Amino acid sequence: MDKRFWMCGLTLSATALFLGFLVHGVLLRADYLALAHLFRPREDADANVGWILLAYLALGLGMTWLYRWLPPPVRSKRWHGARFGLAMALVSFVPWHLLAHAGQPFPLGLMLRQIVFDIVAMQLLGLLLAWLQPHRVVLAAAPD
Repeated sequence: MDKRFWMCGLTLSATALFLGFLVHGVLLRADYLALAHLFRPREDADANVGWILLAYLALGLGMTWLYRWLPPPVRSKRWHGARFGLAMALVSFVPWHLLAHAGQPFPLGLMLRQIVFDIVAMQLLGLLLAWLQPHRVVLAAAPD
């Protein structure tokens, strides 16, 4: 794991945290407030924010690590990244939201919005990875 891996992974982690806040802290806020009795009290949630940061760090570094194992795209980097993001959503957020809906009294509409928004977010992360190209070898400058 070289410097490029860490830079790409941390960039992806920060972007994932921002997208997570946008989806769950802004777009779905009203839905969650209506179900506040199912969540931790605000003070308790604030005390556990470190776990959220760790989760997004794991997401960014894990996605970067997996993306590096893929062969470089032959044609379209964008298609490659979007497809990777979709695959990541299908093995992470989609099953998680389905399982949460089965085990918790979340409305069907909320679960569907969570899935749609998180699929879009994961595809954006895949596009960012394709743009960052974490498996690209950076050429060293020529000696003078």
